[in-house]
Amino acid sequence: MARVIFLLMAAAAALFAQDWDLARRNGRDAARAARFSKRLAWAWLDRADPHSGLLPRNLAKSPFWNAQDAAADNWPFYLLTAEITGSYHLKLATHRILEQERRLTPRLDSLPDDFHFDTQSFPDRLDLGHLIFGAAEYAKDGLIPITEWLGPGPWLERMKELIGDIWKHAPYESRYGRIPSRVLEVNGDLLQACSRLYWITGEEKYRQWAFRLAEYYLFEVDLLALPRMQFDDHSCEVFGGLSEAYVIAARTDSGRRLRWQPRLHQILDRALEIGRNADGLFYNAVDPATGAVLSSDLTDNWGYNYNAILTVAELDGVPHYGGAARLALARIHKYADFRWERGGADGYADSIEGAINLLNRVPVETAWRWVDASMEILLGKQQPGGLLEGWHGDGNSARTAWMWALWKTQGVTAEPWTDDLELGAAPLPGGGIALTLRSEFPWRGVIRFDRARHREFLHLPFDYPRINQFPEWFVVALDRQYSVSSPEEASPRRVSGAELLAWPIQIPAGGELRLTVKPLSDSPGQR
Repeated sequence: MARVIFLLMAAAAALFAQDWDLARRNGRDAARAARFSKRLAWAWLDRADPHSGLLPRNLAKSPFWNAQDAAADNWPFYLLTAEITGSYHLKLATHRILEQERRLTPRLDSLPDDFHFDTQSFPDRLDLGHLIFGAAEYAKDGLIPITEWLGPGPWLERMKELIGDIWKHAPYESRYGRIPSRVLEVNGDLLQACSRLYWITGEEKYRQWAFRLAEYYLFEVDLLALPRMQFDDHSCEVFGGLSEAYVIAARTDSGRRLRWQPRLHQILDRALEIGRNADGLFYNAVDPATGAVLSSDLTDNWGYNYNAILTVAELDGVPHYGGAARLALARIHKYADFRWERGGADGYADSIEGAINLLNRVPVETAWRWVDASMEILLGKQQPGGLLEGWHGDGNSARTAWMWALWKTQGVTAEPWTDDLELGAAPLPGGGIALTLRSEFPWRGVIRFDRARHREFLHLPFDYPRINQFPEWFVVALDRQYSVSSPEEASPRRVSGAELLAWPIQIPAGGELRLTVKPLSDSPGQR
């Protein structure tokens, strides 16, 4: 018996050593992602307009700020870099950009227009469609991800005023009421933004706006009769938008859900039937009537489309929808050398982003290895001065770098996240994480565990797959108790989830701290 116990203890110790090794490797990766994002943020801030402080759309031939590019795709992820790392000066700079944007760029009520740096003013002609497009993109791609990570703040207030004024000036009649646009991308953006705002605020107007656009595309505009069904961005937004509105219908209006369900399934079934290659990856575009492939290149937004499909699968229990997403993840490793978007950094960033979001729900080991290999390509594109390609898509690479880092840390962050700090984690069987922190220099700060943001910040009925989110890994409940232990301490400590939101830590130069954090079964709280 003694020998059996010894062998079991030895096996457990060996397994735990593997956990620490994985946590250390993950810490090195997370540190690389943090340095990548901070260098990119400072490189872009160094090129801000000296008068307004706004970032240019691109560094070449774009001496102006605009909402759909500079505000939607670039600036938000430098603000998030500042917040995640606790960088004081980066916070000041990125928050100031939001203040300046709200002060300088509104042209029609709160709706922003292009802001030219040479004149510090707008173009001569006001184009309502351009304003609505820019505001919708800014809300969906820029302000939603900030709100997803940080919760309420000036970014949420900016999103609410933008969406309100878009609908105030909606110019087009439909069978269901006035709508802001007839463009799939714009209305897809608004479906997503209005759906999130409904759950966040509980205000009925957002639900009604989301329902109006959903019914427009389910019953007035026949998506299957259009000449083009696009799975790439600039149209694929409508799939995610319809799935988010469907969540609202499923939870608040059963009659609507029953009326929508056959049509929504028909659209998704046709997309799966004609829109993918044999490995489950989506083409850029097909003809929905004939099934002809109009653009055979594979879209880097394949994961965005599967967000919508997985959401409906979870609501309606459709096994082949979940199976379709698993097929793509199981075969994505075959595309290790694929040049997404002709090899541009943004193509890799979007493809990796989609994969991480899906893998949070459908774990496939070979797909995780593909993510790591693809991140090596993306990180390798950074220039010595910190820039990537010098256009607004650079910011999306910071977004994806943080998604990768947060998987490597299981959602734990550090403040300040200095360049020499290596913070990594590994999930433990049965729950909990093994966490390591190493620092070349003396370090003193706090580590922050993640919380169930989908519930606490967004008030979602469940954590459904959606674009512009940061997946949750190991989360703590404020009212639950946790065991925090270290090999250097004689006995574990019992702490609350609230304490783990800002846990003070000190590490000597060259030192390493190892922590095991596990939820205790004798306390309340849930994920």
